[in-house]
Amino acid sequence: MIVTSAAQFRAAYSAEGYPPCRPATARGAFLVAPASAALAVESAQDNAYMLDAGVIDLARARAQHDALALALGVDVPVTLFAGDPDCADGMFPNNVFATTHGRLIVGRMRHTVRQREARRVDIRAYFRDVLGYGVIDFSQETFVAELTGALVIDRARGIGYCGLSERCDLDGVRAMHAAFGLRLSFAFPLAAGEYHTNVVLAVLAGRAALIAADGFARSEDAQAIADVYGEGAIWLDAAQKAAYAGNAIALNSQRVWLSARAEAALTPAQRAALARQGFAIGAVDLAEIEKAGGSLRCCVAEIY
Repeated sequence: MIVTSAAQFRAAYSAEGYPPCRPATARGAFLVAPASAALAVESAQDNAYMLDAGVIDLARARAQHDALALALGVDVPVTLFAGDPDCADGMFPNNVFATTHGRLIVGRMRHTVRQREARRVDIRAYFRDVLGYGVIDFSQETFVAELTGALVIDRARGIGYCGLSERCDLDGVRAMHAAFGLRLSFAFPLAAGEYHTNVVLAVLAGRAALIAADGFARSEDAQAIADVYGEGAIWLDAAQKAAYAGNAIALNSQRVWLSARAEAALTPAQRAALARQGFAIGAVDLAEIEKAGGSLRCCVAEIY
């Protein structure tokens, strides 16, 4: 079922009807190394989080990315792919590639620079030939569907939360709903200036949610999602959202990962709320990578 309003979502969802009975976290992750000092000019058209200067210190970005891979490897096996200098946003692979239950899904990207990423033969071959995954390929479709950038999934319940913007349309929602095998998808408009849902919302192992209400065009949509998680719903303010506190991920049931900047933005009350939900906090300095308009969660493509 796909719904498009808070009222429809409330009518469709019940705790009894959508128990957390599926695997809540990934069994692995893969990353793509930074390979370009230049930022993607096309992406800057609708990504307000990008640095105006247009360049990053590539050596520093690579060092931070290496530290991220090592840190995440404590929780799950991590596979690292080489970057492509012609793909300036390639270090954010979760928008282009995602997995579920033995399937690799390839997204339909809005910008040409990102469409090049979707053609990478090595990533496709790894999942198809090494892991034996089937491939669902959206890359040549006419809709837009930027996978787990646009779609935040509660894997435990089979629920998808999809923010509509230039990076995802309703046809894209329908395609992703089927490809990920979701039971319920809630599609809602993001606030003006927001490009991806995973900057304003994170669902953590099906138990907690970090929610930046001002990232939603309609406050009632944010509240309807928060109600699913009860005391596990943690509200972020605009400054915390800008610091990427919503761009978080739990790769196992005991820890949430954020960038160092995002972690520093959390209040003591928010840290305590995460602890009550059973989460320790892991943090990695990604200041150079964040200049490109994404943070920790954007760097991580999950393997289910």
